[in-house]
Amino acid sequence: MKRFYTDGSAIPNPGDGGFAVILDGSPVALGSEKNSTNIRMEAKALIAAFGLAEAGDEIITDSEFWINVVTKWAPTWERNGWKKKGGEIKNLDLVQELFAAYKANQGVKLQWTRGHVGTDGNELADEWANKARAGATIVNGEIIEG
Repeated sequence: MKRFYTDGSAIPNPGDGGFAVILDGSPVALGSEKNSTNIRMEAKALIAAFGLAEAGDEIITDSEFWINVVTKWAPTWERNGWKKKGGEIKNLDLVQELFAAYKANQGVKLQWTRGHVGTDGNELADEWANKARAGATIVNGEIIEG
C-alpha cells in the first residue's frame, strides 16, 4: 500500500497557485496555475494523486471540503444533471474531473487529516505546494526547484 499526501496553495487567495502530491517523503506530482485559489489547487492535487494511486492505496488530504464533494454531494449533483439547489456549482470542471477519478478508483481510500499539526506527509505537501506555486516542477522524474 502506498500513502499519498496532497495539498494546494494560492497566495494571495485568489492568486498564483501550486499543488503537490507526496509519496515516501518526496514530491511525485507538482503543478501550478496563475490566478487560482486554494480550493482549485487542492482539487488538482487530488486529481493528480488519483492518477498515481492504485487499488489498496491511500490518499490523505487536509481538504475536508473536497472529501465531502466527492463522497456526499457530487453523486446527487450528477444525478441532477450537475445542478444543485441554490445556484451554480463552483469549479464544476474540477468537481466533474475529480468525481470521475474517484469513481474510477473505488479501491483507493480517501482520508482526511487535520492540516498544519505536524503530520510529516501533510507538512511536506504544504511545503511543496508552495514551492510549486513559486515554480518548482518535476521533469522526467527529476525535481527542479523554481
